[in-house]
Amino acid sequence: MKNILLKSLAVFVVMSFLNTQLAYWSGEFLKLPGGQFGMLSTAVLVGSLIITVIGLITILIFRRGYDTLWKMAVLFEILYLLMLMLSGAGPFAYFTESTDSHLIDLLLYINSIVIFLIVCLFDIIYSRIISAKIKN
Repeated sequence: MKNILLKSLAVFVVMSFLNTQLAYWSGEFLKLPGGQFGMLSTAVLVGSLIITVIGLITILIFRRGYDTLWKMAVLFEILYLLMLMLSGAGPFAYFTESTDSHLIDLLLYINSIVIFLIVCLFDIIYSRIISAKIKN
């Protein structure tokens, strides 16, 4: 994928859907009531899609600065964490008051960081495979 817009769109969509899926699995794993947390994954998906649009506009403006996959992942991660903070989801509120909503907030942060690390690991592995093929 030589086109930077297609590459960034792929990174943003993959990270959006992974965040949505892990938010859904977190609610299922904790056996949370559907009435209270039923729309969590939908809200994460809508927020992630808004972040995708903002990220694509940012990449269009600063095209030369986002030439690698990990830089795009960092942009998405910063925007996603900013969205979580602005929505009132505090990562450390669970340690002061142990409620289900604070636990979900903490898991959203943890899930996001794990997804970011997976994407960065994928970038490292992919880069090494490509560089090995170029050497041969």
